Amino acid sequence: MARIAVIGAGMGAMAAAARLAVAGHRVVVYERAATHGGGVGRLTRDGFAFDTGPGLLHLPAVYRDLFVKTGKESLEASVGLVQVDPASAHVFADGTAVTLPNASRGGVAEALDGVLGAGAGERWSDLVNRGREVWDATRRPLLEEPLRPDATARERLGRDPYPAVRGRGLFRRSGPVTVASVARRELKDPRLVALLESHALAYGLDPRHTPASATVLPYMEQTFGSWYVRGGLRGLADALHERCLARKVEFRFGEEVVGLLEKDGHAAGVELTDGRVVEADLVVAGVAPGRLARIAPRAAEAAVGPAGSRPVPPGRFTVCLALRGGRPEGAAHRTVVHTPDRDAELAEVFRAPGDVRAPGPWRHRPTVTVLRPDDPATRPDDGHEAVTLTATVAPHGTVDWADEETVAGFAERMLDAAEAVIPGLRERVLWHEVRTPADTEAATGAEGGGVPAPVLAGADGAFLRPANLTPVPGLCLVGGFAHPGGGLAHAGMGGALVAGLVVSGSDWRGSE
Repeated sequence: MARIAVIGAGMGAMAAAARLAVAGHRVVVYERAATHGGGVGRLTRDGFAFDTGPGLLHLPAVYRDLFVKTGKESLEASVGLVQVDPASAHVFADGTAVTLPNASRGGVAEALDGVLGAGAGERWSDLVNRGREVWDATRRPLLEEPLRPDATARERLGRDPYPAVRGRGLFRRSGPVTVASVARRELKDPRLVALLESHALAYGLDPRHTPASATVLPYMEQTFGSWYVRGGLRGLADALHERCLARKVEFRFGEEVVGLLEKDGHAAGVELTDGRVVEADLVVAGVAPGRLARIAPRAAEAAVGPAGSRPVPPGRFTVCLALRGGRPEGAAHRTVVHTPDRDAELAEVFRAPGDVRAPGPWRHRPTVTVLRPDDPATRPDDGHEAVTLTATVAPHGTVDWADEETVAGFAERMLDAAEAVIPGLRERVLWHEVRTPADTEAATGAEGGGVPAPVLAGADGAFLRPANLTPVPGLCLVGGFAHPGGGLAHAGMGGALVAGLVVSGSDWRGSE
């Protein structure tokens, strides 16, 4: 039985901890904050409840496997997991609205044809089929296997598997094939273009520079469906925490790890902020790059490069709305209100490193996702409604998200967008609270409140994350800033990969 210290209590770290404990190891989790879950947060007030992190789950099979492998109770026995149907509604810049069914490729094509015109559904389906080819080519090396820290593996994954790249004859022009170029040339209709690009933007990816392999994202959602946890996605974090406790994982909240103890070049424990040193046979770090650089500089230098070399990803701006009046019957759980000016939005969200400037009066209306769960647990009674608005935004630091005037102005722009879905919205508001990237940074320690995206193949490996193994033997990485990247499903996969490395033993020699 090994003594394992886990740094951080995010979803990936807890997934690893639960699996390691089942394997017979003594696992202790050190978390600087007062609670578990990382970015999977919750706001409760006056009988209302809101998710302040992700609002939907994709690929629930990842957590089904985790709960099966770590105890007797299944995922469904631990949380109220329900499919969201319809999967989403979309309001485009020209006012066109379409509702897309959940996990029904034929139904999506029919809906698009009915609203956008004959042929729209076929073009979208053809693109999703190519996304399936990306999934088939990358599922195993990107999601089911650790990223090997060798040049050959990175070179192989640095090639974009999107089939058009390999010779469909669609892209004879020079330059990389991106989500934006695929959208323009294959989808043509600006509304379909917005639909594809919104999938990338929701993960904090710039469609202008993201490889075409990102078409796997709508494929995954459309194939495996969108799921909601009754009471909110925070319930999944609570259930995982309870599973860890049932497996005798120890949690030390309010105890921050500030250093890595090394003996003979091998990770041998952790140093806490109060000066205590705790010995361990193995250490699993589930922290953002900046904090990793402070804890284990040698590992961070090799994993993520010198400080400041990797740009901070965009963050998430959330507005929690407590509304008077009940939720209308038939309202979609999720509606995406697309920006009327995508170029202006992308220019604001994806600024060049060092491009720090005051936003002034906001020049764009953002793409806003409106979440309206049909869930009595989120509201005091049926005469009220809890609504969450989210938008992808530049990280804190590029924009001063601690400035009250900046925050208030952006929240107003989001309300403007949401009124396309909820007429008379402002008259219904009892109160609202916001969560900005500055709040995310304070709660999770992630620089700028950046939210990491899933890993993607292509672009010479620019969209990969550091390998789970590090050059420091006995130290492994997990969580959204390590392989296989961000998102609830990917966090669960990362936990499985790390636990597999520990159980196999051989790979804990460290990277060569």
